[in-house]
Parts: sequence; C-alpha cells; structure tokens
Amino acid sequence: MNKNSARKSAPQHSLTHQSHVLNLPLQDTQVTREPHSHERWLVAKLMRMAGSPPIRFRLWNNDEIEPHGQPALFTVYLADPKALYALVANPNLAFGDLYSAGRLDVEGDLPELMESLYRTIHQARQKWPRWLEALWRNHAPRSTGPSEAPENIRHHYDLGNDFYRLWLDQAEMQYTCAYYERPELSLEQAQLAKLEYICRKLRLKPGMTVVEAGCGWGGLARYMARHYGVKVHAYNISEEQIAYAQAQARKQGLHTQIEYIKDDYRNIHGQYDAFVSVGMLEHVGKDNFTELSELIKRSLKPNGIALIHSIGRNRPMLMNAWIEKRIFPGAYPPSIGEIMGLCEHSDFCVLDVENLRLHYARTLSVWMERFDGAQSAITEMYDEYFTRAWRMYLAGSIAAFRAGSLQLFQVVFTHGDSNQLPVTRQDLYTFPAAPESV
Repeated sequence: MNKNSARKSAPQHSLTHQSHVLNLPLQDTQVTREPHSHERWLVAKLMRMAGSPPIRFRLWNNDEIEPHGQPALFTVYLADPKALYALVANPNLAFGDLYSAGRLDVEGDLPELMESLYRTIHQARQKWPRWLEALWRNHAPRSTGPSEAPENIRHHYDLGNDFYRLWLDQAEMQYTCAYYERPELSLEQAQLAKLEYICRKLRLKPGMTVVEAGCGWGGLARYMARHYGVKVHAYNISEEQIAYAQAQARKQGLHTQIEYIKDDYRNIHGQYDAFVSVGMLEHVGKDNFTELSELIKRSLKPNGIALIHSIGRNRPMLMNAWIEKRIFPGAYPPSIGEIMGLCEHSDFCVLDVENLRLHYARTLSVWMERFDGAQSAITEMYDEYFTRAWRMYLAGSIAAFRAGSLQLFQVVFTHGDSNQLPVTRQDLYTFPAAPESV
C-alpha cells in the first residue's frame, strides 16, 4: 500500500483507533521548504544528546546532515518540520509514532540502527542535565489492577489469532523466548526445546498437578500434559487465547488433563505440585508483586516448585514510553533485584537463575523475518500504520536484547524450608531438549 494513500478503517483493537496528532498521513505533512538554521542546530544537538550515533539525517527538502567525525551507517528521513520538533520534545514516544505514520523512515537495518542508538544513549545519558532527563523521561505504566488488566490484555493479545499465526511458530504458538539449545535449530524446534527445558526445571512427574498463571495459547499446558502426564489448571484473561487453547486441548484429546480457566491469576485457588508463569510477570506491575508472592506461597504444596520466566532488567527502569502506550499497556519488566524481592517476601529458596537474553534476541529476529514476509497480509488485516508500528516494536525489542537493556530471566524457587531439592543440574542436560524435527 502506498503510504500516501487513505488508510482503511481498522478494527477497534487496532492501533489506528488511537487519535494522536502524530498519526497524520504523510500527504498532509509533506513540505519542501528550506530548513531554518535553528532546525539544523536542533538535529545536531539531538545527535550529541544521543551520544553521536553513526546516523545521517535527511530532511524534508532532501538536505542531509552528516554525523560528526564518522561515516554514516544509517539514514533517518524526516518528512516535515513538525516531525523534527516532536522528536526533539520526546524521542522516546515520538520516534515510534513518527515511524508508524511514515513521517520518519530509515535506510539501513532497523534493528541495527536501534541497537546503535541504545548503546550510544546508554553512555550519553549519564551526562544529561536533569532538565533533559525529566523532559525525555518515560511515563509510569498504566494500572494492572483487576479492573484494568483485561483491557490491557485485549489491547495486545486479542488482536486476532490469525495475525499471530502468520509469524509465530507453527508448533505451539509460543509468544515468548525460544531456547536455542543448538544454533541450527528452527524456531519450531527451539520453542519445543523451551517447553521441555521448563518441564525439566520443574522436575515434573506423572500424576503431579500444575497451575499456570497466564497461559497464552496454551502450548505449555498441552506439552506438560502430553509428555509428562500431569494435570494442569491454566489461567488467562485473553478471550482469543483461551478459546484457541480449549479448542486445541479437545482436538488433541488432552481436555481431561487440562482445565483452561478464563480468569485473573489473582483468583487462583488450591494447592499444586508446581507453579509456572511464562511471560506474565511483565504484565503484573511491581505494585502487585507482594500479592503475587503470597499467592504462589499458598498455591505450592510443601515440597512444590515454582518457575517464573520473564523479561527483565539489570536495574529498575520504566518501559519505553512508546511501547507502553501503543503496544503493551501496563508493561513493566522487573529488575532481577525486584524479582528476588518477590522471592524474599515469602521466604522462598531460590534454586536457579538463568538469563536467556541472546536466545530472545534470536527468537525476535526470526519473528521479524516472518513478519516481514507477511507484511502484505498484515496490512490487509489492519492497515499500514499498524504494520509499521509492529515492525518498529519487533526491531526495537531485538535491539534492546542485543544491547543488554532487556534481559530474559528464568527463576526457579521452592518454599524456604523444603529439602526436596535437586542435588545438581545434571538432569536438565541428560539428553537434548529439542526434537530432531517437527
């Protein structure tokens, strides 16, 4: 679709229903006037504040401003003066909005450009004046309380199963970090390896009971039931995901072992041999960590074992403003210290912490390849603004994991007084986790 063409009307859950001054069609903002001297100064100043990345700026009249003292590896095109002012005022929010609207474009590899920015900004911000840090700060995430959480989840996860099916793995529709046990693995093999790895860390055995908080499309519950003979209660508040999970369990004859429950994790009841949460802690909100900690404590049998798999940080930091506002409302990736605080609150014994950061960078890279291959279909489903926004989200996420501003933690823990602990980790690696083929 030509970015100057009129956009189709989109479903209510699409990004395009959000009215925002930056989301104007390119044809409404295109100008050819010469840039003012102060506008050129603003570009140079912006680049200095960003740590002088190797980026060339091409302005609306095709004038170019080269990076200082180094060759340009990337070119950023700004379609109009207002795009420049928006970028200077709040780059954390405006960069994604402008790219989505086609008012900012990039020549060069988008994830590599974002990684370069993340690395130079990380160094440069240590010298920022306080007023600039305040001006460019990320906003606090939206509430993730019981009344707000359903809308947060609908915004992202209920976009439609057909959309996610275009670029996730075809085995179990896993929308979390895969485990690339061997470098040659396909996405499908690596996602199944992740499920196997989690089961091993939980030391599952036939007849055990498991509760899963935030089950996605239900792939982990089905894997546990099929391969380990356990019974699973899996909680989720996404309409689309629960419907898919229930249908798959019936189709695969696993419905007698799995109960998919459309309900908030806060309403989990009963006691289980294992508690598992994959990719949900980012949506809980740190204000609710104490409540979650106490829930896990009362949900685990005396010798039970728990595993949390979550995007995280090396230190506390807010989510990028654009991702929180446009893509993941309410999102907050906790620091490793905050996750340990959750464990400390209920006197849990932490058995294992593993960081799979680069596994997630690779997972995202494969997702983006598949997403790019399906761009026409995605634009037909929604519109070009939506497609560009999600492409920016995937590229920025790849960059964040490569640059180390995001981590992926798997934390395993038990009650503090439990002695039913594995002596070593050898049992995790007795044979390959990934299947030979899918």
